[in-house]
Amino acid sequence: MAVFTEVSDKDARDLLRRLSLGSFKELRGIQGGIENTNYFLTTDQGEYVLTLFERLSFEQLPFYLYLMKHLAQAGIPVPDPQGETRSGDILLKVCGKPAAIVNRLAGKSQLTPQPVHCAAVGDMLARMHLAGQNYERNQPNLRGLPWWNETVPVVLPHLDEQKAGLLRAELAYQNHIAASAAYAALPRGPIHADLFRDNVMFEGDKLTGFFDFYFAGVDTWLFDLAVCLNDWCIDHATGAHDAARAKAMLAAYQAVRPLSAAERELLNAQLRAGALRFWISRLWDFYLPREAALLQPHDPTHFERVLSQRIAHPLTLD
Repeated sequence: MAVFTEVSDKDARDLLRRLSLGSFKELRGIQGGIENTNYFLTTDQGEYVLTLFERLSFEQLPFYLYLMKHLAQAGIPVPDPQGETRSGDILLKVCGKPAAIVNRLAGKSQLTPQPVHCAAVGDMLARMHLAGQNYERNQPNLRGLPWWNETVPVVLPHLDEQKAGLLRAELAYQNHIAASAAYAALPRGPIHADLFRDNVMFEGDKLTGFFDFYFAGVDTWLFDLAVCLNDWCIDHATGAHDAARAKAMLAAYQAVRPLSAAERELLNAQLRAGALRFWISRLWDFYLPREAALLQPHDPTHFERVLSQRIAHPLTLD
């Protein structure tokens, strides 16, 4: 459990007095996650998730919280931030940290997805992209190319020459792609940017929600799709592409929003970009960790394998 800030039962009761969410029953830390402090908060009216933000600021957070509110109002199954009774503010303060409370989604994560689950994710991802088109707030993907360029020099000294060479070469390739006309033509809007298997809920084969939007930002929709393909549609042990799951996700996505010519041209480049982004962030978390209760950084070599597979075996669209 990554708990950077300890929240007491008294803190939770004080918070609930400012909200119309019922009387306090239980507060317990959530396993997993390496960015924020998360608790399940149970009241006599229902179950909620309390998040304290450890890196994001009071100035940055309205983009994420109001994006979730916007998507929820558009019918996309995402956590809906709850506001203070008197002020209506959905950005809260708990233990001196920016915080939010959202409703807890039904279901559980599907960690061994089949094509039917991948199709459901592709369908809802496309619907989410279209629903976000008229969202008025704007904030870049804070873990995009500028962050990669800043962070790679920090992690390079920790790597052997083979890994360092791969990292340098791929970063140079992504800077080249980002300067191209095809990249400039890619459709953009708010994206989730971290829609892994553990950030989606299912009841059986039915998708019941996307959550954890705190890496969201305005970026290319294709990058969002690539991040999903790199987690949902690979063999986790080897990083190898799973054709059946990828075909299901891509077909379902394109049934809602067909890919443009530029997107089809750059799909493989963005698959590599998605792998690079998470390799860099996992290297950063692994070699430069923050203190937290029982924090376990993810294995960086996983996305090194995914990147190597994407370079060696480009995806061919039908």
